[in-house]
Amino acid sequence: MAELRCTDSALTALDEETLWEMMESQRCKIVSSTCPSRLTPYLRQARVLGQLDEEEVLHSPRFTNTAMRVGHLLDLLRTRGKNGAIAFLESLKFHNPDVYTLVTGLQPDVDFSTFGGLMETSKLTECLAGAIGSLQEELSQEKGQKEALVQQCRRLQERLGRAEAHAEGLRQLEADHGRMKREVSAHFHEVLKLKDEMLGLSLHYSNALREKELATTRCRSLQEELYLMKQELQRERLSASCEREFRERSLQVAGGLEPGAELSRLKEENEKLRSLTFSLAEKDILEQSLDEARESKQELVDRIHSLRERAAAAERQRKQYWEEKEQTLLQFQKTKVDCEIYKEKMSALQSQVVELQKERDQAYSMRDAAQVEISRSLTEKDALRRKVFELTDQVCDLRQQLRRRQAEPAQGPKQEAGAREPCRRGKQRLMRTFAVCPRDDSDCSCLSSSESQLWSDLSATSSRELADSFRSSSPVPPSQQSLYKRTTEDFWEDTWSFSGSPEILEVDGGASSGAKAGNADQDYEIVDRADLPEAESSPQPVSRDLCVSASSVPVRQRPARKTPSQVTVLAFQGDALLEQISIIGGNLTGIFIHRVTPGSAADNMALCPGTQIVMVDYQATEPFFKATLEGTTLEQAVGLLRRVNGFCCLSVKVNMEGYKRLVQDLEAKVATSGDSFYIRVNLAMDGRAEGELQVHCNDILHVTDTLFQGRDCWHASRVSPYSTKDAEHGTVPNYSRAQQLLVALIQDMAQQSTAARKQSSGGPQKLVRIVGVDRTKASPLCSSFDEAPSDPCRPEEPSPGCFWAESCVTLAPYTLVRPHRPRRPRPVLLVPRVVGKLLSEKLCLLQGFKKCPAEYLSQEEYDASSQRGDIIQKEASGGRYWVTRQAVEFLMEKNTHALLDARLDSVGALHRAEIFPIIVHVSINEKAAKRLKKALQRLGTSEEQLLEASRQEEAELDRAPCLHSSLAPDGWSDLDALLGCVRFAIADEQKKVVWTEQRPR
Repeated sequence: MAELRCTDSALTALDEETLWEMMESQRCKIVSSTCPSRLTPYLRQARVLGQLDEEEVLHSPRFTNTAMRVGHLLDLLRTRGKNGAIAFLESLKFHNPDVYTLVTGLQPDVDFSTFGGLMETSKLTECLAGAIGSLQEELSQEKGQKEALVQQCRRLQERLGRAEAHAEGLRQLEADHGRMKREVSAHFHEVLKLKDEMLGLSLHYSNALREKELATTRCRSLQEELYLMKQELQRERLSASCEREFRERSLQVAGGLEPGAELSRLKEENEKLRSLTFSLAEKDILEQSLDEARESKQELVDRIHSLRERAAAAERQRKQYWEEKEQTLLQFQKTKVDCEIYKEKMSALQSQVVELQKERDQAYSMRDAAQVEISRSLTEKDALRRKVFELTDQVCDLRQQLRRRQAEPAQGPKQEAGAREPCRRGKQRLMRTFAVCPRDDSDCSCLSSSESQLWSDLSATSSRELADSFRSSSPVPPSQQSLYKRTTEDFWEDTWSFSGSPEILEVDGGASSGAKAGNADQDYEIVDRADLPEAESSPQPVSRDLCVSASSVPVRQRPARKTPSQVTVLAFQGDALLEQISIIGGNLTGIFIHRVTPGSAADNMALCPGTQIVMVDYQATEPFFKATLEGTTLEQAVGLLRRVNGFCCLSVKVNMEGYKRLVQDLEAKVATSGDSFYIRVNLAMDGRAEGELQVHCNDILHVTDTLFQGRDCWHASRVSPYSTKDAEHGTVPNYSRAQQLLVALIQDMAQQSTAARKQSSGGPQKLVRIVGVDRTKASPLCSSFDEAPSDPCRPEEPSPGCFWAESCVTLAPYTLVRPHRPRRPRPVLLVPRVVGKLLSEKLCLLQGFKKCPAEYLSQEEYDASSQRGDIIQKEASGGRYWVTRQAVEFLMEKNTHALLDARLDSVGALHRAEIFPIIVHVSINEKAAKRLKKALQRLGTSEEQLLEASRQEEAELDRAPCLHSSLAPDGWSDLDALLGCVRFAIADEQKKVVWTEQRPR
């Protein structure tokens, strides 16, 4: 106890700076090995730390680990002065004795009755209880961690089992890989053999070159010897001429002159000539040797270049073989997966086949039971029909007897006439299809006694009916031949019955309504046979209270048969046709009648909901016009039918399945109309009103309703450039409003100053795309119908889909497009062509790019290829070299981008061949042209020529039938940076969906 008091008094006697220096010297150890949640209860009891300070230390989101929390605790305690330091050391003495010993150098054996006077003794129990609670919480946390570790161990064991199974599969794959590796090694050995043979050939070729060099060297030495011999001959001739002149002079100067001086002069001249001759010969030899050395050097350089090319080709071939190996492995994996999938499909199909066989057997058994039931019902029906005819004959006989008794004696001639009429009618066979539908009362009809002869006809043909079951009374079901004969006989009997009166099937509205009200199930009427040839009006039903004369026979009235796929033409007075009917649908589903005004002319023509309108033929002004509604939008169909105000002809067909599907989609709010097509926007529009879609020039929109909420706007969705999925949706102006906005935007741009246009031209957003459309051709987007009379100067037979066009060419705010997803690498077309030539030289050095070669075609080959549409572009060098479709497709099949040096007008030919090139436009200004100055000098092109070509080809981009990628001039600094930008643009365009213009056919 004395030692404890000594130590405590020693720490208390120290000043504040000394205490904090002791703790700061060991701050790293304190921060790393202390838990702040254990110390804060004691520090709060010592009143050096408040509740807010404790919550900040333990729960502040600024401190992400324990070390940061302990450091902040030390900073807070330092603001408390000496008491904070002593309280922190005493808490360390209680919870972290090792750290306390490290900081103070004292032993932590303490008397818990005293803690430096900072804590009352009564509150010590509360502090210890808090510490014990914290320890229990840590113990529970450790138990939870233990359980989590046990669960994790179990999961790891399960994963180990799955990993072992996966390892077994990998072993199998490794065995397959080894087999394929052996096959690849065998192919590799074959390649090595081919390389060895090529090396032997190259050695033979080098030996031949050496022999050629030796022969050349020998020839050169012979030429040197010949040259020396010629020089020696000239020298001898010169010496001989000099001696001859010397003799002549010696003869002339004989006698008194000084021969010595003249002789010396001649010798000097001779020596000069000899030295001059020798120097010229030596100079010629040296020049010849220099030329030969240069030639040999050039040959060596060419040989080195060829060897380098061969080495590069060998390296490319090695890479190609390696890629083929990888592709073979991938194909093997895919084939294995496909094989497993096919096995599962085959097992599923076999199970389905077994189920179908069971269902077939059940259907056979049900069919047999149904046939037995049908035969039983037919037997009963024929027996009942025989009884009906017997009773009918008896009733007729009784009525005739009653009339004879009640009639006067003068009725004899009438009976004879009445007896002749049934004979004129003739006999009829008992037919199930044309059976008489008897009335409920006995006053239905009056038949003659000749009907009794039907039983004899029936018995006479019973044997034949049993053979083929054709309208028989036997229980045998009808055969296929019987059904065919029955249909044929129905047709001919219907033709005979109504050949004299084609109007017999037309029923007046008032008369038919009464008949339907009287008996909804009545299918037969009593018609006088004597009046059938002259009948001009619809038949009238006979009252039940009257007795029908013997000249009347039962005739069946059947409605006209309607074939769903058959088109019917209806002609009627269509005054204000859209007030008589309302339509729904669109270009995707077709135009259907949705509602019909009761009592209108359309209602009298039996037009009903579900009828699809195929074509309308009406009198708009003077001549007749025909418009096909198949493939037209709802807005265009409404505009066409709104103009119908007079006699018209509608071509309709029944399509209830498509109508019900469309109505279900409209009721479920899956769609708002039957329209669905894609357009490219040719101008920028700000969505100022609520619900309007803000679009930019060259955006792709999916239009789903051309008559949205009855307004002059379309409902559309913006399409993602990498897929055909709809993203943001809203409304856009219809074709006519967008055309007005386009004209206004062009006028605003024309009023701008030249400086403003230059400033805006370098911007990232394009405002207008000028696209002209020939309105004499059908366009499914053109919906602005002109109410004025048509232009008399138009062609005599205009297109049916463009009868409202007043001019031939107009500006198109929208262009109809369709998507394509090419799988193979697309060819590349760089604009301007001058920059394309510079970039093609560098792109050809990279993998995946190659310049498309031109082929030489004779006149016959060119004519044949031109007829097939295989000619893409003529080579710039001229001659008979052409870029063909086969050359482009060959590079595409090799997974290579074909670099085309062609004009923009060749894009249409590529599209017709189902080839969709990537168009990369590099914007060029004066600064960009200066960056390409050195590269342009190699091509012999100036900066002014590049700017002029860029302006011309940029104007042609709007006429291209597809979108293009544009690179800003500020996005690159030199040719290498431009090459990187072009590669990135090509890779990005390859991922996108290709939208091409859908030209009117």
